[in-house]
Amino acid sequence: MRIAVLTVLFVFLSCSEQPQTEVEKWKAQAENITIIRDDFGVPHIYGKTDADAVFGLLYAQCEDDFNRVEQNYIWATGRLAEVEGEEAIYSDLRAKLFMTQEEAIANYENSPEWLKKLCNAFADGINYYLHTHPEVKPKLLTHFEPWMPMYFSEGSIGGDIERISIEKIKAFYESGMELPEMEELRIKKEEELAEPQGSNGIAISGKLTQSGNAMLLINPHTSFYFRGEVHVVSEEGLNAYGAVTWGQFFVYQGFNEKTGWMHTSTYTDVMDEFKETLFKNDGNLFYQYGEELRPVDSLEVTLKYKDGDALKEKTFPMYRTHHGPITHLADGQWTASAMMWEPVKALEQSYIRTKQNGYKGFREMMDIRTNSSNNTVYADAEGNIAYFHGNFVPKRDTIFDYTEPVDGSNPKTDWQGLHTVDENILVLNPENGWIQNCNSTPYTSALEFSPKREDYPNYMSRDQENFRGIHAIELLTGRSGYTLDSLIELAHDPYLPAFKALIPGLVKAYDANPKPALKEPIEVLRNWDFTTSKESIAMTLAHYYGTRCYSKAERPEGMYSMEWVNYWGSTWPDSKKMELFQEVVAQLESDFGMWQMPWGEVNRYQRLNGDIRQPFDDNKPSIPIGFASGTWGALAAYGARYDNDTKKIYGTRGNSFVAVVEFGDKVKAKTMLAGGQSGDPDSPHFNDQAQRYADKQFKDAAYYKEDVLKRAGRTYKPGDGE
Repeated sequence: MRIAVLTVLFVFLSCSEQPQTEVEKWKAQAENITIIRDDFGVPHIYGKTDADAVFGLLYAQCEDDFNRVEQNYIWATGRLAEVEGEEAIYSDLRAKLFMTQEEAIANYENSPEWLKKLCNAFADGINYYLHTHPEVKPKLLTHFEPWMPMYFSEGSIGGDIERISIEKIKAFYESGMELPEMEELRIKKEEELAEPQGSNGIAISGKLTQSGNAMLLINPHTSFYFRGEVHVVSEEGLNAYGAVTWGQFFVYQGFNEKTGWMHTSTYTDVMDEFKETLFKNDGNLFYQYGEELRPVDSLEVTLKYKDGDALKEKTFPMYRTHHGPITHLADGQWTASAMMWEPVKALEQSYIRTKQNGYKGFREMMDIRTNSSNNTVYADAEGNIAYFHGNFVPKRDTIFDYTEPVDGSNPKTDWQGLHTVDENILVLNPENGWIQNCNSTPYTSALEFSPKREDYPNYMSRDQENFRGIHAIELLTGRSGYTLDSLIELAHDPYLPAFKALIPGLVKAYDANPKPALKEPIEVLRNWDFTTSKESIAMTLAHYYGTRCYSKAERPEGMYSMEWVNYWGSTWPDSKKMELFQEVVAQLESDFGMWQMPWGEVNRYQRLNGDIRQPFDDNKPSIPIGFASGTWGALAAYGARYDNDTKKIYGTRGNSFVAVVEFGDKVKAKTMLAGGQSGDPDSPHFNDQAQRYADKQFKDAAYYKEDVLKRAGRTYKPGDGE
């Protein structure tokens, strides 16, 4: 009898399912996923569960641009120097100062089960792509891990951590010195000259639209090809459409059927510096905190860097106090940088946001309070429009000036928890019927119904306007009858208020002391209406003149950039204005043989390959662009961060992914990408939206399944052959 039982048991165990290999698990999960590519190559990913949808989303992202997916994680996890060489090692050290790999793993392991499943699906989707595409050769990351999203949790690549100066970290950890003042001034000037980062968000109430439905403009200004356009759906309630930063598993800026969200970079003070008072005892470091001495946390990290064909290593100490990692010296004292660093909660908030179906749930999601680097402009199918200025805002004692490093030894300087969402600057359904934020002051976000500065601590927001904000307010005031098409037109309005402030002063300077050689170009500017177009010669002259002002003109201490432009247009000496304008005319004649250059002949779009930093070549095909830099107040921002020594200007950032959305019984949207969905030059979707981008010809977003199927170009499961 015993032998018979054992025999049956042996047979049962032999016939039972054997453990699946990793590849078998991937293949089984892929069967739960369908990807439909529409006529513009946008992936519509359908999964049974949220984890299935995430698996498919990452697989599709890798199909479109594995290069950028990998690069984002090389950077975020602190391994950039292994690819780019020793010059990147302090970027890697910065990443490790805030979180080591061991800490990232611990964060992942302590995540709620639902989030762990999504992190697992993230890694599995990428790894299955690499398994099924052996021809793809990663630069470094041949296997992705589920803890990696902990480094990349808050939405915008870099987010707050990019505001921590690598140059200051290098000065401290290389030589124990402060960054020289002249070097700080040089870096500051470079930042001032750079094409501005930022975005526009506009929400329109139904009382101002033809349909009676609320509308939302989603208009981030990022580097081109920084985000792909995706649609991701599950049977667990996920149905989000919008822009995803390469390598993230949630739609960062976008909409579902009931809600839409647009992030703009915030100027809320969410980061502070604490000067620590140090003591050494028996070889150990301590820092003063009130009446006690606390040990300085210290550990070592060994970083690898590429040197020719070899990998070399450098070992660094890393120091932390309860305020944060020591990042630099300030006034001769070790200084810790404090910022939001709760990767698990930040990932939760980023994902939960995409599944909300109304203001109540969205408002509750904001209570997680980890969306630290952004404001949020919101609209929904219930007819609500809202604006959240910041989300993670530490409480401080206002007797201290947190715009400068504060005394970390004084417990009163510590953060005292976080402000609630209700305590933060919040606008909900203002009577004027619209809300705008263009990285400018929240105190003009809704005309006279805007929040009042005196109601909030100074650190909540700086009260500075910019020319995009001025432009948006002028366009929105007194208008109604909006449609999606008229909202697109508003978002591309060609007027440039900065030049109304700058150019009349130049013309007046000429009139006071005419120079015959400048008569013709001055007359062109005299008769200009301050609008940009491909045909405008005045736009070319104004851009070159304004750019020269930024690079060469005096900037009085205490002024911000918009005040500089007003100063150059009025108070700056006439002789200096004429001198710079003479240089502009001479440069155009030298570069192009004449100064009468239409803007579209100078300002171009070109995409030659899939490199993250694009090469440009005046001798290769490009298309004219009539848009202008956001510096001048262009809502449809188009600017350059580098030029590769070309004569012409080639755009690198500004309007990238743009969407206009209308909420009602059914959601409707139109979208645009700079270039196209794919980073592969051989793909038909590498540049298929470029001319449409230049011509403002938005495409309809296919949101509902029946519309997706009508426009289906290819339907497949992850791992299917091409």
